[in-house]
Amino acid sequence: MTVLFLSLSAFGPSFAADFETLKGHGGPVMDITVSRDSGRVATASFDNAVGIWSGRKPDWLDGHEAAVKVVRFVTDDLVVSAGDDNALILWNLENGSQEKREGHTAKVMGLAVSPDGRTIASASWDAKIGLWPVDGGAPTFLSGHSAGVNKVAFSADGAWLYSASVDGSIILWDVAAKAEKRVIVRNGFGVNVLALGGRNSNETWVAYGSQDGVTRIVDIESGERLHDFTLERRPILAMSLSEDGKRLATGDGHGYITVFDTETWTIESDFKAALKGPIWALAFSKDGEVLHAGGIEDIVYSWPVAGLGKFDPMAKETPQFLRQPEQMSNGERQFARKCSICHALTEGSARKAGPSLYEVFGRRAGTLPDYPYSKTLTGSDIIWTEETIDQLFLDGPDHFIPGSKMPMQVIAKPEDRTDLVNYLKTAAGSQNKNGETQ
Repeated sequence: MTVLFLSLSAFGPSFAADFETLKGHGGPVMDITVSRDSGRVATASFDNAVGIWSGRKPDWLDGHEAAVKVVRFVTDDLVVSAGDDNALILWNLENGSQEKREGHTAKVMGLAVSPDGRTIASASWDAKIGLWPVDGGAPTFLSGHSAGVNKVAFSADGAWLYSASVDGSIILWDVAAKAEKRVIVRNGFGVNVLALGGRNSNETWVAYGSQDGVTRIVDIESGERLHDFTLERRPILAMSLSEDGKRLATGDGHGYITVFDTETWTIESDFKAALKGPIWALAFSKDGEVLHAGGIEDIVYSWPVAGLGKFDPMAKETPQFLRQPEQMSNGERQFARKCSICHALTEGSARKAGPSLYEVFGRRAGTLPDYPYSKTLTGSDIIWTEETIDQLFLDGPDHFIPGSKMPMQVIAKPEDRTDLVNYLKTAAGSQNKNGETQ
């Protein structure tokens, strides 16, 4: 059965829930999750941090050495996160402790917690799935996919685990036997997200979103395609099922959020949620009345589900790194593309993934007091000058400062490096050797 039509709901003048924003991250929001116990929100960001929100007030969890891609509540006081540093971190919110779990050899894109809270499953681009005992002990790694694994999900009884991969497949795993049961889906495009559902809490279908921009619903037992939703927007990057299972929401690369009624499999709303950039993160509130969304901005938008489309989209102003090239000088364009997502030009690092570049010239590397540097840069002899910044982008950070947190960035053309340095001298300010602004 194929469903391609759009049925928009009629909304009244007032909504049961309120619109709000959660502000404080220093980079794009990559994931959102909601505690089943308390309903509080946790967020993961490109700024290397996890945010735990009490209303609109965040508590920050800092410990990852690269972008955090996923976060989940184990219990209301225990959170697990993972990302581009290949590691999982368990955060005890009650006593403030943290425990790092390592074993993957590539970025971790997905996490799931078993219904009994005793096991964490991880999905990694090393093509493996990790099974981690919450109380400690060595993990078990499952192999079966031929490419990176994007998402994992436990069945309601915890007996089965579903995994979605870049290789286009969804595999069903026997958790007790730690073995592959069967392949449910073989799709021609990579599978980015998935969710399990069915009537009366009986899981009968798996929904998934793929690189080709299609949301598909498949019968778990037979593998039959029940519904295909094609809206000509690719890829599908985010997916969330409401607690009662009655609504499924997806986010795509064009900035749209689509909400489906899972009983009739019609589209309730199709909302242009972001003027620029993708929707990377979606989560329904505990009561299902609010849909939290994140993307290219450093803000979480929380919309009443009943009023989607009645509010302004995210990102009213285009982020610097998404502005059109003709709107910028070459030096600003190099900064926008290579630096702006991680670094601020104003005083203070503003929870960015990298330290502020304010008055960077003449500064010794690794010395800003508000930024947690890697051991490589702490105590470094490097002084940031025109020459050292030029060399940084000529060699790339992995060669110039191996072991730092800075991602690989190379600017091959000498004129582009010169224009970037000149732009930084104007936009960020400079210092002489005595630290006085020039």
